[in-house]
Amino acid sequence: MHDQATPVPATLFRSFWLAGFESACQITRTGRRLDMIAETQHDAQASGDYARIRELGMRAARDGIRWPLIERAGRFSFASLAPMAAAARQQGIQVIWNICHYGWPTDIDIFAPAFVDRFARFCRATADFFAAQSDEVPFYTPINEISFLAWAAGSQAYIYPCQRGRGLELKRQLVRAAIAGCEAIWDVDPRARFVHVDPLIHVVTPRGRPELADAAAAQRAGQFEAWDMLAGRAHPDLGGAPRYLDVMGLNFYHANQWEHPGDDAEARLRWEDTPRDKRWVPLHQLLAEVYERYRRPLFISETSHFGIGRGPWIAEIAAEVQLARAAGTPIEGICIYPILDRPDWDNLEHWHNSGLWDLRPDANGRLERVLDRAYAAELRRAQAQLA
Repeated sequence: MHDQATPVPATLFRSFWLAGFESACQITRTGRRLDMIAETQHDAQASGDYARIRELGMRAARDGIRWPLIERAGRFSFASLAPMAAAARQQGIQVIWNICHYGWPTDIDIFAPAFVDRFARFCRATADFFAAQSDEVPFYTPINEISFLAWAAGSQAYIYPCQRGRGLELKRQLVRAAIAGCEAIWDVDPRARFVHVDPLIHVVTPRGRPELADAAAAQRAGQFEAWDMLAGRAHPDLGGAPRYLDVMGLNFYHANQWEHPGDDAEARLRWEDTPRDKRWVPLHQLLAEVYERYRRPLFISETSHFGIGRGPWIAEIAAEVQLARAAGTPIEGICIYPILDRPDWDNLEHWHNSGLWDLRPDANGRLERVLDRAYAAELRRAQAQLA
């Protein structure tokens, strides 16, 4: 057992608090290519965005590379990334770069064996780009949310290629690609660190439906499958090994606990209720479970709420992380994601009011960053609490 009295200090990132910039660039089920970095104008305002987070004590961030913009007809141009990388260096921000955030060039069949080779080639080119920019140890997320992407694109027909019944096939393919990507990057820079991000969930049996207990347990256990594949614990034919499961990123939102099968909003366990559903598992217990299972460095790689719930949510997250660290679970950081408000994937006119900064267009169409002061005040209290 860990020492129950001594919190474990964070040492992995430049700051315990990180900012996450939404960088999804998938093709939606309606055939539209998203570019959330462009939608929030983060590409055009990267220097100011990085300066803002630094002013709030954040010296580390998660950000995206946008593979579909960089590789065209087999050729690489990092013109879309270079200004953002330069801005991060100038502002002193350490970035964990998402290499594939749900999007890839349109000429690639993600199910084909060639996808693995194409992804590894892109990873190598990306590593070459960053090696020429800086001698800092780079951090990458090869494929963001393997489990969610496999579910959304391979089981639910929600993200391109909008398949059903192929979730496990796609998950295996994504793990193959992630492993090949790690090896390609290590060939360029053996110091590189890898952050493998997936949702942290809890699934319970619906009341009065004991016959669904096994199915609920299986759905819950599915959250570990991609990590197990990477570590070589499951599907050993994929080539996984402990060295690939470097740093673990756990994404946790208000809707991450539900009754099986979780097909509608009514299935969600409501964190906002008083008293709370007794089946809700406190976050510090979920974090401890993951750490005891893998014994790898971990951090909360995405968390936030929306509207007036933003402040109370971050206060609860801080309290839960304080409990986790006091119990000896080595939480390396908390990433507020998104740090900027973001539009809905299916309706770009609808904004979620989920960022630390809301975005408001000025007369010229430039999206001004408007700090949500109540959220910021709660963040400062949380930062002091975990100092």
